Amino acid sequence: MKKQLRILSVAAGVTALVTLTACVAPQPVYESARYPYHPHSQPAYGAPQGPYVEYGQIANIEVVRSETRGAAPSGGGAVAGGLIGGVVGNQFGSGGGRAAATALGLVGGALLGNNIEANNNAPRAYESYRISVQTERGGYRAFDVPTPGELRVGDRVVINNGQISRY
Repeated sequence: MKKQLRILSVAAGVTALVTLTACVAPQPVYESARYPYHPHSQPAYGAPQGPYVEYGQIANIEVVRSETRGAAPSGGGAVAGGLIGGVVGNQFGSGGGRAAATALGLVGGALLGNNIEANNNAPRAYESYRISVQTERGGYRAFDVPTPGELRVGDRVVINNGQISRY
């Protein structure tokens, strides 16, 4: 009976650890660019409905850096880590050794849980590219893209339904 209880405790601790580890993911980034790109909206000056094609030349490609703000740890990671560490530490030793292992597991788990939470809440920097195109009609359009690919300044491009490609 005691062996089954110990196996059940270890299984619960491992399950909790795996569950908390699965929660470790960076926060999503929602960039707000000065030149929003909305492929399904039409310009206010009365562009024709349906397919819309423009031709132009790339005038500039610049790197746009954005950063998410970090947040201080809430303490949830320390509490969860302490609980898991205490359960795992309780599985080792007997008598006074078990109590010491449990205490060590509590402290170590709390420190590790707090560190994981702090890393997840840390500020993150992201880079994208803003491609400025001077159209044949004399206007400028800007496109924010994750990578410029093979596009270079001076390339002739076609803008088809809000999508830019080399001409």
